[in-house]
Amino acid sequence: MKFDASRLKDPSFFAENRVHAHADHIAYANLEELSIGETSLCHSLNGLWKFHHALNAAQVIPGFEAADYDSRGWADIRVPAHIQMEGYGAPQYANVQYPWDGYQDVAIGEIPTAYNPVACYIKTFFVPEQMADRRVFVSFQGAESCIAVWLNGHYVGFSGDSFTPSEFELTDYLIEGENKLACRVERWSAGSWLEDQDFMRMSGLFRDVYLYAIPKAHIADLHLKTLLDDSYTDAVLDLSVQMALDPSVGACSVSFELTDGGRLVASAACKAEASLHVQLPVKAPKLWSSESPYLYDLLLTVCDADGRVLEAVPQRVGFRRFEMKDGMMHLNGKRIVFKGVNRHDFCTDSGRVVPVEILRRDLLTMKRNNINAVRTCHYPNSSALYALCDELGLYVIDETNMETHGTWETIERGKRDIDYALPGNRMEWAPMMLDRVNSMFQRDKNHACILIWSCGNESFGGDVIYEMSRLFHRLDDTRLVHYEGIFHDRRHNDTSDMESQMYTPVVGIRKYLAEHRERPFIMCEYTHAMGNSCGAMSDYTEYAYEEPLYQGGFVWDYIDQSIRTKDRYGNETFAYGGDFGDRPCDYNFCGNGIVYGNGEESPKMQAVKYNYQNIIAEVADTKAVIANRAMFTNTGAFDCVAILARNGEIIASAPLETDVPPMESREYALPFARQTRGGEYAVTLSFRLKADTPWAQRGYEVAFAQGVYAVQEAPKHERYAPLRVVRGDFNTGVHGEHFSVLFGDLKGGLTSYRWGGREMLKSIPRPNFWRAPVDNDCGSNMPQRYAQWKIASMYAATNATPELARLNAHPVATENADGSVSIRYIYGLCTHPDGHAALTYTVHPCGQVDVTLDYNPVEGLGDMPEFGMLLKMDADYDQIRYYGYGPNENYVDRREGARLGIFKTTAKENVSRYLVPQECGNRTGVRWAEVTDHRGRGLRFTSGAMEFSALPYTPHELENAMHDYELPPIHYTVIRANLQQMGVGGDDSWGARTHDEHLIDVKKPLSSSSSTRQATSRCWRGVSGRQPRSASSSSLKDSGAGMRSKGASSLEAPCQAS
Repeated sequence: MKFDASRLKDPSFFAENRVHAHADHIAYANLEELSIGETSLCHSLNGLWKFHHALNAAQVIPGFEAADYDSRGWADIRVPAHIQMEGYGAPQYANVQYPWDGYQDVAIGEIPTAYNPVACYIKTFFVPEQMADRRVFVSFQGAESCIAVWLNGHYVGFSGDSFTPSEFELTDYLIEGENKLACRVERWSAGSWLEDQDFMRMSGLFRDVYLYAIPKAHIADLHLKTLLDDSYTDAVLDLSVQMALDPSVGACSVSFELTDGGRLVASAACKAEASLHVQLPVKAPKLWSSESPYLYDLLLTVCDADGRVLEAVPQRVGFRRFEMKDGMMHLNGKRIVFKGVNRHDFCTDSGRVVPVEILRRDLLTMKRNNINAVRTCHYPNSSALYALCDELGLYVIDETNMETHGTWETIERGKRDIDYALPGNRMEWAPMMLDRVNSMFQRDKNHACILIWSCGNESFGGDVIYEMSRLFHRLDDTRLVHYEGIFHDRRHNDTSDMESQMYTPVVGIRKYLAEHRERPFIMCEYTHAMGNSCGAMSDYTEYAYEEPLYQGGFVWDYIDQSIRTKDRYGNETFAYGGDFGDRPCDYNFCGNGIVYGNGEESPKMQAVKYNYQNIIAEVADTKAVIANRAMFTNTGAFDCVAILARNGEIIASAPLETDVPPMESREYALPFARQTRGGEYAVTLSFRLKADTPWAQRGYEVAFAQGVYAVQEAPKHERYAPLRVVRGDFNTGVHGEHFSVLFGDLKGGLTSYRWGGREMLKSIPRPNFWRAPVDNDCGSNMPQRYAQWKIASMYAATNATPELARLNAHPVATENADGSVSIRYIYGLCTHPDGHAALTYTVHPCGQVDVTLDYNPVEGLGDMPEFGMLLKMDADYDQIRYYGYGPNENYVDRREGARLGIFKTTAKENVSRYLVPQECGNRTGVRWAEVTDHRGRGLRFTSGAMEFSALPYTPHELENAMHDYELPPIHYTVIRANLQQMGVGGDDSWGARTHDEHLIDVKKPLSSSSSTRQATSRCWRGVSGRQPRSASSSSLKDSGAGMRSKGASSLEAPCQAS
């Protein structure tokens, strides 16, 4: 038999001489090996291989696989690795479009020929002594997109699935001494038409390669089921075993022992035969769930007639029952809610070559942030993932390696008819796809974490996918089957056991479930986390507890697919699509993670953790109603600490014993009386681990809730020297003790604010209506729709028209009855139709400057991204301390997870590391903020509840950069003090707009003097280097809701540090 490269485009050619798929258990030669976790039956071939890179099949060196071919002149390459990450070609990021689109006219059933790189590998090895006289196999855990294998010049076999193991028997071709293993990996083959996933397109041997040997009596496959009775009390462990028995081995036996921490729970023994079926009754097993991932240990031991151990196979077992019950998905008898995330196998330094320590890091991050489920998008992940999900407790939707988005997208656009769908009704593709179903099932079937099999992703519908779902059901009656694509093609609506959709707004889910009550609904992808996103996520998470048929969803997605690299000056940066010269590409659409490419949490995780927490509470001044959304865990399993803070400073804390059963709520009295001293009080309930877990230590906070109330404070009256007003020819000065304020006629505004002779301003404060568009803004054409507000922010002026120039030529400084002085400017906004804003400064004898921005609606001028003031300070003033909602950035539609308190940061740290620079660093509900240098000198901004940010860049500088290294050198700290900024959105990133309730209402006057919709730029007050001055806050039931606050803002004089 010879390898025929011409068959690479043939969908029926997907396996030749490949070993039948089997479970991923590990075999040991004896119990001693098992005890130390090292098996002599496996030998790694990872490391350096000889390598040749051909740009297409025609450039492959003929006969390189021959036993006598000399490859010593070839380069070395690491295995596992993508060849593109090793310098051969480049990663290519594409979402929907196929990577060859536009370069070669390639029809379905064909593959590119002009450019289709071929990776040729050679590895020499000696058969380990412990494998002598045994059958020997080679396992390629991942070869993208297909692999042909030779040993010592003999063709061994072929496999065409990138993401499940390709294994071949080598026994007949092994020789004494050095053996030569050669393989050929094509970048694109027929199977690539089914691998159009939204990811970095790369190729090569990207998962482990190893030899394994089997004893003469070998457990070739194992299938376990945990069959719980209808009361979920007792169980039967159902075991099906396939054995490979050499005729020379004689009589053998197999024993089965199920233990719990060393305690024997159940056992059985039987004669070894080709097929075995054993059932072990288990009385009252501890059940496995995300909340309590309890695992038992099963040991299968094969012995010969003399009792000598031939093989030992351990297997972790989690007892659980997943089913459709009363039209909803249930685990162990309880309705389940998926609080999930989609996850690509990805590492910023090595692509889909993910070290186990990186994988564990990612799953620990998920657990710490209340994520309970993973969808393996859109292929089987590395085998290590499932073992860790078993151990840590994460539910899994295991997804078949299939996505053909680039084909059916043309059907949706009306360019092609429905017959073009792939696989659709093209039954010649059915054997390949059924093989992929079987390969994934067989490898992963024994993992308790897998609750649902998925047929694949975004591949429309048709007969082939329907047959895939039927095969899943025939193979496994203990799990359900998922497929979202029927949303676009309802010909086989029962392909999926549940209704699954992507990016449907909650209003759309409500409408669907009002009309379709026959099965549950999940969002297999939602709250598209591209850049600064995840706004209004809570609409989805709360709906899961309002509508029983809605059972949660999976955030898209977990990690930014960015590659760590260097810019041209040697600085570390993270590259995305197009940065490698890859075309076609989809640029930064790969940056959708709730963690950055390096695994660090992005600010979005703050909201994800809160929205996914199992304990919620409504906290008042003296009591709290606590609701437990867990399925199995009482709140008493956690320590609850009540914390009382006044004006952001903690004044008391005490334990609170709670005992709320799952899915119930109870009211508790708080351990604090209502306070009588004036001030704003925040009562926080913090739920913490009572003991160490595999994913976090004792004391780690898993949930919190907070309530805020205010006690009226008596106003403070202090006496200061009267102000002195100087009206010059071109400037108006207002001078007080230790400070001076200067208003300039030529530039029109506050040109100077000095304290103790030190100038605090680097720019004239000006009205601002713009933010650097977030990715969701770009997808919804916000810059095009709102462009006038960018113009207004850049070019608004007090001399925008001759009339305004005359009006603002020398504004009158009004001396008020309380000793303050006010001066007012009218800005022309340079919009069409014309808009105006009034900016009033009021200087007080204490050095405080109130700043009030007024805007009256203009018919024809629509929504604005932001309403407030912008000013610059010197970059030395980069230390930020504030009393508001934090610790991480938050927005009007993404405030969940932020809590009221006093937090510290810096201007530079405030710049979130989204792949493309954009709006970031905002805080809502800010009562005061101090911007100081390292000596404590600077300004204090105060307000009832403003939105506030301090960054090293203006919105326009952020907007102009496509990478972090394109941002300018830091010269300033840019302050934005706002009434409100529009929400960031997140239903999707290609058209969905920010929800109406999270926009600024420009139909009403935005003014500090209006009743509930006032627009005020906020207050600036200097702070001392010795001791910051405190500020009281108004009473806010919904603290931090900027547009509900009243009153103008103010700026107070700073003090010099000693």
